[in-house]
Amino acid sequence: MSPNDSTGHKAKMEKRKALHDKKLAGKTEEKGLLMVHTGPGKGKSSAAFGMALRCVGHDMRVGVVQFIKGAWDTGERRALEAFPELVTFKALGEGFTWETQDKERDIAAAKAAWEAAKEMIADPTYAMVILDEMNIALRYDYLNIGEVVDVLVSRRPGLHVVVTGRNAKPELIEAADLVTEMTLVKHPFREGVKAQPGVEF
Repeated sequence: MSPNDSTGHKAKMEKRKALHDKKLAGKTEEKGLLMVHTGPGKGKSSAAFGMALRCVGHDMRVGVVQFIKGAWDTGERRALEAFPELVTFKALGEGFTWETQDKERDIAAAKAAWEAAKEMIADPTYAMVILDEMNIALRYDYLNIGEVVDVLVSRRPGLHVVVTGRNAKPELIEAADLVTEMTLVKHPFREGVKAQPGVEF
């Protein structure tokens, strides 16, 4: 790289930094966020548990309610339960609906999970509450979307809530502060590779 190229790069980066600093100067508000991770791609729950670890790193208390995967022995559950003073992990699902094959049982499990979630949301000691795979329970109308949105929107100002799962309802998307849609491009399951520890669970 010639000196001229280096000088041009430095000037360009100085200009970008000035613009970035100007944007940051106007961002002064702090608030609890309602975040939704949805879409057909992998990584919705993984992203939520990554935020849980960030909270733990800041000595912030986290509550997790799993609506579907409760029967699984997952790596994230094992890891987060190593911090019992900071993390409450309630795996209240009984597996996917095609595994239980019992709609009334699925509805009862979803309602029990929602009751646990409401208790966590009302508890001022939690900084974040993760409602893992709740979108699936909402998709099948096991829970009332109106009630769920009302509770989430009326939560205390500093509480972060993360809702994961495919097919997020439009009402939840509209109410959320941040929505991320995971897009499936390629997945090894299609090539006959099974779910593996450390990757899927």
